[in-house]
Amino acid sequence: MSRFNTFLQRFSQFNIAEKLIVINVVCFVVPFFLRSILFLFDMPPQSFLSLFELPSSLETFIYQPWSLFTYGFLHDSLGHIFWNMLLLYYASQFFLNLFSSQRFINVYFMGILLGGLVFLLSYAIFPVFKDQSPQMVGASAGVMAVLIFSCTYMPTQEVRLLFFNVKLMYVGIALVIVDILQIPTGNAGGHLAHIGGAGLGYFYAQQLQNGKDIGSDFERFWKWLSNLFKAKPKMTKVHKSTTRKTRKPTTSNQEKIDRILDKISASGYDSLSKEEKDYLFKAGKK
Repeated sequence: MSRFNTFLQRFSQFNIAEKLIVINVVCFVVPFFLRSILFLFDMPPQSFLSLFELPSSLETFIYQPWSLFTYGFLHDSLGHIFWNMLLLYYASQFFLNLFSSQRFINVYFMGILLGGLVFLLSYAIFPVFKDQSPQMVGASAGVMAVLIFSCTYMPTQEVRLLFFNVKLMYVGIALVIVDILQIPTGNAGGHLAHIGGAGLGYFYAQQLQNGKDIGSDFERFWKWLSNLFKAKPKMTKVHKSTTRKTRKPTTSNQEKIDRILDKISASGYDSLSKEEKDYLFKAGKK
C-alpha cells in the first residue's frame, strides 16, 4: 500500500503530458488482464472491448457515442503506443513552455474528438470505404493536434534531429505530407484522423494568435464535468486574522519571463529574439 501511495504522490507531481502518458500505458496494459478474466468466464473479450473502440459505422456509433472519446486511450500494439507517447512527450516540451495545462487539455482532447469525427464522416462519404467497417483506436489525433499547434504557433523554433537543427514548421509539414501519402497504403481511416487532429491544432493556433481561444467552451465543459466528481468540502468556521499576508517578492527571472510572455501575447512568438526564445525554452526545463 505504501508503494501505491508513493506512486500516487509521484504521479501528482507529473505535468499533464506525463500524466496522460501514464494513463495511456495503464489503459494499454489493463485489457490484457481483462482478456484473461473474460476467458475464464467463457466470454468473448473483443465483444466487450469493442464498446470503447470507435466504429466506422454511424449506425453503430449511435449506440456507443462515448467511443468518440474512449478510443483515444486504447492502442493495438506496443509499437503503436510507444511512438504515440514518445511524440506526445517531445511535443509537450514546446507546448508547456508557453501555455497552461488546461490549454494543453483543450488542444489534445479537441484533436481526439475532431480526428474521430473525420474518421466517421470519411467512412460515410467516400465510396472507397464501401462495405468496410473497421474500428479505430489510438491517441494519434490528439498528439498531432498538440504537435501541429506548436509548429504553427512557434514555426521558427528549432529542434535537433540527429545531426542538424530543423525548424518546427518543417517537422509539422513533413508529418502531414506523410499522412496524406499513406492514405492509399493502409489504415486510411487512421491517417485521415491524424489529418483531422493536425487541422484542429493548426486552426486553434491561428485563432489564438488572432486573440480568440476556440477552446474556451470546451474548457468550461471540462471544468463542469470534473466538478461532478469532486467531493464537496465540509463547511468550517473561519476566524478572521489581523495578520496581513505578504506577497513573495517577484524574482528578476520571473519578471523577465513575464515580459517575454507579454511580448508573445502582443506580437506573437516570432517577434521574440533568438536570445529570448532560448531563455524561455531553458526556463521551461527548470
